[in-house]
Amino acid sequence: MGYHHANFWETIGSDKSVRCLLCPHYCVISAGSAGKCGVRVNRDGVLVAEQYGTVSALSLDPIEKKPLARFKPGSLILSAGGYGCNMTCSFCQNWHISQTSAPVASSTEKYGFPRPMSPREITDVAISAVPRGNCGLAFTYNEPTINYEFVRDTFELIHAEGLAAVMVTNGYINTQPLGELLPLVDAMNIDLKAFSNSYYQKLCGARLDPVQKTIAQSAQETHVEVTTLIIPGWNSDPKEVDSISSWLAAIRPDIPLHLSRHHPDFHMSEPPSISIDELFSLAEIARKHLEYVYTGNVQL
Repeated sequence: MGYHHANFWETIGSDKSVRCLLCPHYCVISAGSAGKCGVRVNRDGVLVAEQYGTVSALSLDPIEKKPLARFKPGSLILSAGGYGCNMTCSFCQNWHISQTSAPVASSTEKYGFPRPMSPREITDVAISAVPRGNCGLAFTYNEPTINYEFVRDTFELIHAEGLAAVMVTNGYINTQPLGELLPLVDAMNIDLKAFSNSYYQKLCGARLDPVQKTIAQSAQETHVEVTTLIIPGWNSDPKEVDSISSWLAAIRPDIPLHLSRHHPDFHMSEPPSISIDELFSLAEIARKHLEYVYTGNVQL
């Protein structure tokens, strides 16, 4: 698609450096370089969305897979991914697309991906899938907010066609760009990876507070569900799950919380997944505060 001019940035200094204002990293980017996400690039003093329209995967998924349990249950949703992320999670399960900023050889190539798609093209695919049970479009698989302009432009068309716009996100975005995007978003699943700043800093290269702000801001304007991926020894303490669920309940007790089992991946070959019994026990703790608690990645 070629790159598009990005939003939310400012010029700093006299050497064509810019500061990106999209996410809480506030990356200072010199000419010819990219921000931490890898897809917002300084081209001769202008910040551009380098991967605008690059689609790494496209699939018609059950909406419960996002996971969304209380938004159009039983429906399917066209799910699209791109490249890059503004977190560097050691345990990332989609690292082959999230931890690179450009198309790479992958198993999706036999299905014609990666490939460029315009907002109109991807919207037309969503419309064509409606007879098969599709309810809309979800940006997922990698972090969608770093490809902000493509998400926004596509969601405008999705809404115009009467379809649902869904985003699965790590929540690491500043309040102004989020506020401008929320009117176009019908539902979100936001990762709340843990309830300690040290966890975010050590494992994700980020901070907790901006994610909390995103959840609180979004829950006032659209349907929000939250996912916490439980990693034994890192965020599996019952007191931490109690803190997460009580904090969410203070925003809205009807926010659904998904507690999921991690599996060793990327840079974390250990520990093994939490036991099913332990996960169920944590879910019971969360149910003391929240109306809807679900356990994911469980096969009985």
